Amino acid sequence: MLRPKIYPRNELASILQQSKVEGNVVVTTNGCFDVLHLGHLRYLQAARQLGDVLVVALNSDSSVRQLKGENRPLVPEAERAEMLAGLECVNYVVLFPELTPIALLSELKPSLHVKGGDYKLEQLVEREVVEKNGGKVIVGLNVPGKSTTNLIKVICERYKDAPSTDTP
Repeated sequence: MLRPKIYPRNELASILQQSKVEGNVVVTTNGCFDVLHLGHLRYLQAARQLGDVLVVALNSDSSVRQLKGENRPLVPEAERAEMLAGLECVNYVVLFPELTPIALLSELKPSLHVKGGDYKLEQLVEREVVEKNGGKVIVGLNVPGKSTTNLIKVICERYKDAPSTDTP
């Protein structure tokens, strides 16, 4: 364990295997979670309600850069992981460096894997590995109008001409 709730993938896979043996429904989700906002919180709370254990697979800084561009992430992976681990609805956080969660989900073998409403089931490259291991994929958990991209746009628009309030 790196910090409470934050685990390396091999250690977490063993923990989750035991949890499933005990009859728990293990739910996973994945993403960048760059700037934590209300949409993330509500999404994660809804995901947690689908099972007994919620695991958030968090994209590493290098994979976020490849997915979102050189200006992202705004928040480093260790801080993003700690913020997620601080949420009551999240049981475990695990980092992954790949662009997709396929390899990680192959190791974790969740009962359910959930994604937001901006995805379609047919689009999810991880669907095959989850279903192959006896799990189910659910899409559609979403909080309309709440996204990191929208939040960044609002911040940029509101503060583009504002003087810096930082003190040296």
